Amino acid sequence: MTNAGRVHRLRVPDDAGDGGERLDAWLAARLDLSRTRLHKLLAERRVRVRVGAEPWRVPRKSDAAEAGLEIEVDVPPARPVDLVAQDLPLTLVYEDDDLAVVDKAAGMVVHPAPGHRDGTLVNALLHHLTDLSGVGGRLRPGIVHRLDRDTSGLLVVAKTDRAHHALSDALRRREVKRIYRAAAWGHLDESPVTVDRPIGRDPRQRKRMAVVEGGRRAVTRFRLRERWPAAELLDVALQTGRTHQIRVHLASLGHPVVGDAVYGAGWERGMSGSVQAWAREFAGRVPRQFLHAARLAFHHPVTGERMRFESPLPPDLAEPARWARESMGT
Repeated sequence: MTNAGRVHRLRVPDDAGDGGERLDAWLAARLDLSRTRLHKLLAERRVRVRVGAEPWRVPRKSDAAEAGLEIEVDVPPARPVDLVAQDLPLTLVYEDDDLAVVDKAAGMVVHPAPGHRDGTLVNALLHHLTDLSGVGGRLRPGIVHRLDRDTSGLLVVAKTDRAHHALSDALRRREVKRIYRAAAWGHLDESPVTVDRPIGRDPRQRKRMAVVEGGRRAVTRFRLRERWPAAELLDVALQTGRTHQIRVHLASLGHPVVGDAVYGAGWERGMSGSVQAWAREFAGRVPRQFLHAARLAFHHPVTGERMRFESPLPPDLAEPARWARESMGT
């Protein structure tokens, strides 16, 4: 059920005390709205409050949900999403009334952006899922987290405001576990290794990200899975979710993702000695960045059940990995 297109009238219980929970948090929990959407309603003066015979007033988001407070919230109908539902190939791993888990193919952009107004995961979701419009934003309905265009693998999608709010909060609290499989050039000095380096826009190339002083904190943990002559297969755990985080952190270690045209282009050509021919052959077999979201785990935002999903390497990455193993006679 949606909360859109209604005026909600609520009252804070008399035994709630004064100066306790913030009003925005109190309302978000009771109306199953995301905090972001509620803040927008406050900014649009669609929330008003009073105590007793006092006149109605527009509150601030930081006001307390004080005892006896009467509240009216005008939630307008969701604006139509300016997107077209498209019958695009989509692998739905799981779906219920609150969420869906998708195994995204490489080459698909997650949400519309300049240059990619259609053909995105969102366009496909609007076709395959119902009642998604308005959940989490007009151009990113249902999207809780994202994958780069050329990264494949698992994504969770919210189908209600309540689920979107809860899953977004769980991400911020680092309660959503995401494990990626990546092939990186060279060999790490140790395993496991945790990289804690801030990421921001590259000051010299604004379309790229980089490890920069003053960037947002980014933490990634790498663990060796398989060692090959000139590359390694790694399990990668994200503790934060910055743009291009895995790719930037591996490049900062001097071990870029195999096939990464932005942060590791032509890296294999710098190799010499006995591994040079192997590296060039392997690079020719990898058609895109070797990065796949292989495991996803979180608590269901409504039932609390622990949800776990796994996705094997897709054929375009599984085949070069098989070749790498066989080239070593294993």
